[in-house]
Amino acid sequence: MNLQAAEALLRTNRSQLIDADKVTPQWTDDGFAYQVARDGENKLYAVDPLARTRTEVDAPPGQPGTGDFLAVVSPDGKYEVIRRGPDLWLRTVADGTERPLTTDGETDHEYGTNSFSVDVLLGKIGIPHLPPAAVWSPDSTRVLTHQLDRRKVRETHLIDVLPDGDGAPQLLTQRYAFPDDEHVPEQRYVVLDIGGGSPVRAQGEPQLVGVLSPITIKWAWWSGDAVYFLEQPRDQRSLTLRRLDPTTGAVEEVLTETGNTRLEPNQYGQEAAVTRAAGNDLLWYSQRDGRPHLYRYDLRTGELLGQVTSGEWGVRRILHVDEAERVVYFLAVGMVADSPYRQTVCRVNLDGTGFARITDDDLHHDVSAAPNGQYFVDTASTVAQPPVSTVRSWTGEVLVGLEQADVSRLLATGWQPPEEFRAPAADGVTEIFGLIHTPHDFDPAASYPVLNSPYPGPHINRTTPGFDPGHFGPDAEAFAALGFVVVAVEGRGTPGRSKEFHDASYRNLQTAGIVDHVAAIKQLAEARPWMDLDRVGVYGMSGGAFATVRAMGEFPDFFKAGVAESGNLDNRVYLQQWGETYAGPAGEQDYAEVSELDLAERIEGRLLLVHGGLDDNVQPHHTLRFVERLIAADKDFDLLIVPRGEHVLLGYEHHVVRRRWNHLLQHVAGVTPPDYRLKATPIDLEVIAKMLG
Repeated sequence: MNLQAAEALLRTNRSQLIDADKVTPQWTDDGFAYQVARDGENKLYAVDPLARTRTEVDAPPGQPGTGDFLAVVSPDGKYEVIRRGPDLWLRTVADGTERPLTTDGETDHEYGTNSFSVDVLLGKIGIPHLPPAAVWSPDSTRVLTHQLDRRKVRETHLIDVLPDGDGAPQLLTQRYAFPDDEHVPEQRYVVLDIGGGSPVRAQGEPQLVGVLSPITIKWAWWSGDAVYFLEQPRDQRSLTLRRLDPTTGAVEEVLTETGNTRLEPNQYGQEAAVTRAAGNDLLWYSQRDGRPHLYRYDLRTGELLGQVTSGEWGVRRILHVDEAERVVYFLAVGMVADSPYRQTVCRVNLDGTGFARITDDDLHHDVSAAPNGQYFVDTASTVAQPPVSTVRSWTGEVLVGLEQADVSRLLATGWQPPEEFRAPAADGVTEIFGLIHTPHDFDPAASYPVLNSPYPGPHINRTTPGFDPGHFGPDAEAFAALGFVVVAVEGRGTPGRSKEFHDASYRNLQTAGIVDHVAAIKQLAEARPWMDLDRVGVYGMSGGAFATVRAMGEFPDFFKAGVAESGNLDNRVYLQQWGETYAGPAGEQDYAEVSELDLAERIEGRLLLVHGGLDDNVQPHHTLRFVERLIAADKDFDLLIVPRGEHVLLGYEHHVVRRRWNHLLQHVAGVTPPDYRLKATPIDLEVIAKMLG
């Protein structure tokens, strides 16, 4: 057990162990700048890919606008859209003057806001709100936004028991719709003319809006002089592209696709893989043949012109469309035999011919395409191979070498890369993948306790195919330093594979893929006798906590203990859009099936429940409802409520992590927890940025 190494490998500390592992470009007119840490110092470089130069500089290049994080800058850099209460304002960059673009906003009927707030999280880091949901027209004369209507959405409440100044407890109120609610958030698109013309509102019925604004996730965009947006009914079994005339507000249908289950423009619940191609061609993402592929439509008539990509793999993201050459460049998954999740850069002509891999290796490629479409920044790695970052042309040629990560300090902790594995799912047919983290100073003759670390999605993968372990991986690395074998499984129902694989969670969220986790662990142990299946535990946060409780209730003889943090344990009272998307449509699904409450009496292992008192994502009553059932069943359990903690418990990790470690060391590994205190760490703004997209 190496406690110092475990602490160093935590999410809040791990970045200090690696130099130059990430390149995040700040685009300029003639290239980009980026900053990396090396030998304890931050280095700043300016890159001109066409001149094939990389130069260290003292200061970053000037960015368009005032540099205000909370502003949306116009393409010409002359104006910014900002929020003032429920309204949007225009700021002139040159002199800082401001004037209102809207004046009729009011509480719960605001312009440019998301339907779901993260106010507690933002308050911790001193940010009053997110940037407005607004997108400029290409000529910088108009702004597309929406007016959000939550006035009839149910109110829910949190209690801040320790408000600033130590006053009396305060009531915090949210608009928070549950699955099957009659009233859910709606919005209407509005086009604002910065020249002073009257706002133009979209005609027809308002649109349903999910957790995030459709503008934020790029479900609405400008194309020339028109606005296009995607729309779904509440059952999500159809997806429609509509055209909005920004001068009249007239809305017309371009095309609609229907299906028997939910339709998605991206399996990951993020920005749509839909874009205008050359002229009047539209690239449309569809899984109609069982895999995520691109189809070409006539943008004027909605006529299908042909399938652009096909095969036993899938399109992950469109990178660039060369209109002159009529070629689309994209990221694909499923082309690497070792891992179906590694990304490959590919190209194909818009008529479906000329398919080719641009990156012809078996590495995972994390890519940022230049706004001018002339090249891309590529970071290539695997779970075992540290990242190498370059600038490449669309032929795959390396234009500029950027960085090769230095992982010497990481290796000095005793860290070892995880092992990628494949195993049959519980159905005995479907192949699933995952990672095994082995203990430091591993001895195959020894016997080690096992932890399952689930996150069942269906909108996020638990594992990553590259060297960056993602949000959940550092916890597994820390447990490996404590002497555990940690198994992370991508069970059926998670994203990134086929339509059938993803749909395994549709109207079946209650399985949480745990049957596949148990099947995989048992099979892995057959060839790895050092995995002690008499000492198996499980832990997770949010959806991972849901899976943790499900695992302990469904397999009480297999899982000896667990830690469930910030868990949505009763999806009847969780986010409306999330439940209706993944558990099943409103009016057709019994959401009691995705509640964990009835599992309380089946829990046999020792369970630690952790929740933040100000969690405005999964509200703390989820855990308290389950506690009530555990008490009724007279079960022994442990409970930690962090009074001012939000969903990810930022600022409290040193205590929460220690409690997590000690619980699993005692009740799974069977050892007395050491008297070890972790150092408190500052809030990691990079982690917050990832969470906020």
